[in-house]
Amino acid sequence: MTTPPRTADHAASSDAAVQAQLDRLWSLSPGADVLGLDRITRLLARLGDPHHKLPPVFHVAGTNGKGSTCAFLRAALEAAGYRVHVYTSPHLVRFNERIRIAGRLIDDAALAALLAEVLDQADGIGASFFEITTAAAFLAFARTPADACVIEVGLGGRLDATNVLPAPVACGIAALGIDHQAFLGDSLEQIAAEKAGIAKAGVPLVTMAYPPPIAAPVASAAQACGAPWFPQGTTWRYTADDQLHYEDAAGTLTLPLPVMPGAHQDANLALAVAMIRHQSSLSVPIAAFEAAATQTRWPARLQRLSRGPLVAPLTGTPVWLDGGHNASAGEAIAAALPLLIGGPEARSLIVILGMLANKDAAGFLAPFAEMIVTLIAVPVPGHACHVPADLLAVAAALNVPNCLTAPDIPAAAALVAGAQRPAQPVLIAGSLYLAGEVLSANDEAPD
Repeated sequence: MTTPPRTADHAASSDAAVQAQLDRLWSLSPGADVLGLDRITRLLARLGDPHHKLPPVFHVAGTNGKGSTCAFLRAALEAAGYRVHVYTSPHLVRFNERIRIAGRLIDDAALAALLAEVLDQADGIGASFFEITTAAAFLAFARTPADACVIEVGLGGRLDATNVLPAPVACGIAALGIDHQAFLGDSLEQIAAEKAGIAKAGVPLVTMAYPPPIAAPVASAAQACGAPWFPQGTTWRYTADDQLHYEDAAGTLTLPLPVMPGAHQDANLALAVAMIRHQSSLSVPIAAFEAAATQTRWPARLQRLSRGPLVAPLTGTPVWLDGGHNASAGEAIAAALPLLIGGPEARSLIVILGMLANKDAAGFLAPFAEMIVTLIAVPVPGHACHVPADLLAVAAALNVPNCLTAPDIPAAAALVAGAQRPAQPVLIAGSLYLAGEVLSANDEAPD
């Protein structure tokens, strides 16, 4: 395994002032994810409780798809003319990606000042990296006028630092799957209960459709706190053919399909639509939902890479990037790949794979292993990750015919360039941290 870098959440900055605060945060942080609301509550109290001063909040949880749902929410709200704050995690290339203030990524000077201010108030609390940065985001949002906030849960829901939000206008839960078992439990029922912990009294809880054993703890959490529950399939529904057809008690919408590939993005768009249509604080016209479908991009979610420095030598080769790292993500990729690579009838896909040590490599690869002709395993720089040789063993057990290793992403790309057939598709996947390395190497940082 590789050696962890300086900060608990592997954040670095090219700006000296921001890096100084990240180094300071690392020196004070417990160095690991620590769930619970006591520390963040005390920290926010010292800062004047900025989370009580936010514009209308859309709060989104889920194992997979919550980031994309947040992106659709932001796009729809902005297309309706609203100024929107957004807090998401993790970042891919620059820490600034986590905090978007009234439509713009936070700049380095503001970020350094905010982190310094929060850290000055954090003495003796033992707040985690994520708790400090969450407090910084809420402080920024409280000080800048806007019409809405879109807040992504970091980990779980019930005990996540973002769950101090007192009264969102809507809470949403995207697709559920097995991930972060050390924090959330080993069963989907336990994970569903943790995610549903974001439910608040009187606040619409809008969710995907779940099988009865998983839906039961969601229903129980909603009932316990007095949250009206709006699950897909009962209070709202959608279908997709060459368009997306959405229906709820207020009527029907026919929208373009999302430009982001994969049927799972149809579901994420529909969830964002349902969240907006089940709240009453902000009015959003149909045209704004259409704009969200056609304009939303979310990096490292089956993203087609541009011909940047990393990809340019792979002449004629389509290169896709996805940060998926669990079995549910593997299933979504498997469903989308036939359309992207021209059909599942034969092995044709080259996969460059790097995964963190606590992720299930076999569970992720199994759904699309039969499409893979070559797998190149790489480490995830600066993170505790699966040794490439171990990933090869997993791929071999899934009958992937050609298994190779490379020391890093550029070396893996060079292997592809030397051995590929013309236009043979490439998928780089397994970790959002790896995706950040790829986007940085390809000069394609999110903005």
